[in-house]
Amino acid sequence: MPLLVLLNRDPASEFTQSWSLLFGLGTPEAPWLQIILTMAVEPSSSESMKRRAGRRMKKMSNIYESAANTLGIFNSPCLTKVELRVACKGISDRDALSKPDPCVILKMQSHGQWFEVDRTEVIRTCINPVYSKLFTVDFYFEEVQRLRFEVHDISSNHNGLKEADFLGGMECTLGQIVSQRKLSKSLLKHGNTAGKSSITVIAEELSGNDDYVELAFNARKLDDKDFFSKSDPFLEIFRMNDDATQQLVHRTEVVMNNLSPAWKSFKVSVNSLCSGDPDRRLKCIVWDWDSNGKHDFIGEFTSTFKEMRGAMEGKQVQWECINPKYKAKKKNYKNSGIVILNQCKIHKMHSFLDYIMGGCQIQFTVAIDFTASNGDPRNSCSLHYIHPYQPNEYLKALVAVGEICQDYDSDKMFPAFGFGARIPPEYTVSHDFAINFNEDNPECAGIQGVVEAYQSCLPKLQLYGPTNIAPIIQKVAKSASEETNTKEASQYFILLILTDGVITDMADTREAIVHASHLPMSVIIVGVGNADFSDMQMLDGDDGILRSPKGEPVLRDIVQFVPFRNFKHASPAALAKSVLAEVPNQVVDYYNGKGIKPKCSSEMYESSRTLAP
Repeated sequence: MPLLVLLNRDPASEFTQSWSLLFGLGTPEAPWLQIILTMAVEPSSSESMKRRAGRRMKKMSNIYESAANTLGIFNSPCLTKVELRVACKGISDRDALSKPDPCVILKMQSHGQWFEVDRTEVIRTCINPVYSKLFTVDFYFEEVQRLRFEVHDISSNHNGLKEADFLGGMECTLGQIVSQRKLSKSLLKHGNTAGKSSITVIAEELSGNDDYVELAFNARKLDDKDFFSKSDPFLEIFRMNDDATQQLVHRTEVVMNNLSPAWKSFKVSVNSLCSGDPDRRLKCIVWDWDSNGKHDFIGEFTSTFKEMRGAMEGKQVQWECINPKYKAKKKNYKNSGIVILNQCKIHKMHSFLDYIMGGCQIQFTVAIDFTASNGDPRNSCSLHYIHPYQPNEYLKALVAVGEICQDYDSDKMFPAFGFGARIPPEYTVSHDFAINFNEDNPECAGIQGVVEAYQSCLPKLQLYGPTNIAPIIQKVAKSASEETNTKEASQYFILLILTDGVITDMADTREAIVHASHLPMSVIIVGVGNADFSDMQMLDGDDGILRSPKGEPVLRDIVQFVPFRNFKHASPAALAKSVLAEVPNQVVDYYNGKGIKPKCSSEMYESSRTLAP
């Protein structure tokens, strides 16, 4: 406990104030803090004891600093981004008569727990899968970043892990992969090797070129490889590396029973396609898909990104698809079909910092659950109880997330709303009332102002119900909708919803989220307390595509749901990092998807800083 105050005994210091605010007490003169301060700096009658205390103080300061860095309290800059490509070999299924449908899940360790980062596609009926989906992770030189790669046999009718078979896993550090560039290890299952199966991970530093290229291929007159039907073709594109190896870049979908397929257009980063070198050779192979995994080779051709760029501005580029064996044996052999590139579009991808440095403001809004299920705030068992010595979970979550968001808002004025309570003077139920009771101006000055408004409104409310959050999503969406009229990257809205139970207006909420996915807006939901939040996971698009009651899918995954209890014993930074991790990508996805550029580029921003007097 004294770790907090041993760094600085001055209750007016910035450090003490920030931790006092974190615990929801508003001022550094809170009783619990004064008690600890007194314990920490009580004068001793012995000079030697004072000297020993001073040495202990310095030592504990170092300990705290080390612990704080370990917990992520002090932000460390990302050195670079790394792309990880994965392939497996010799995967064995529990059923010897069939082959698995493997998928690799990447997990990262934080505070002793494993969290899923991403997963590859599922490759059906395959024991030696090479995945086209790559993982992108931040590389921190000064941190030990522990990774776990898990291989699961995913059932064809279920995308989750409940019905999946664990086939093996491998643990390592990101530093190990980066230092070796290519890491191959045996897969382990319950501490033992999983047969002769292995996994290979290849690391590449992501270059500064974040542009994406959109390609659309079709083919005509492909060879027919099936006896009773036409071929089921798909296309694979490989990048030829400097060491003579080849790396899978993209695999198209299978077009069934068609010798003149038109594959769906796809996007791939320029870095992935050619490592930023437009003259690098690309090898393209056309296969006839087979359900047993033994696909028939139709033909191949080579090209370069430079050549593919000839398909820009409505032009086409085409190649003969050649089967070398047929060409060597048959005198009259011409080709096994023609592959045509109908479209090549280059999309300039701006980064999160491009938009922030260009003047885009993060508009942070808070919505707090005041339903009766929280318990009477006067009762110490209530989730809304204001304890004199420690904050409740609402305050912890609010401050942890808000302290980060406020750095991206110049005026630091935050709208704060409540829902599920009877409010004065008529005491009618409201699901979108201002907690400062000023409907014309619901904004609070900084996170400190939100904390004070929250504590002040509690005695004036009658906690009631139900738990409806669609109205508050619609309220923020209305503001975000008005922002779209500017056609600029000026404001992006983040709505933080703190709730203690499963929502009761699920259909309306799904409808509101689908609508909001078209707007510059993200929704973060933190589940407070010990309720069963399993139904809330459906709002988070990680396990599937969220749809409105009418069947309309979300345009973007904008919802992040996290139960607070998962971070009860972690640092505030851990919670904030979890719920805000997707926001930069969501901001970039929205503006890039709309073709909206930053108001000024980061280069201009740097120039203006340099030239400023």
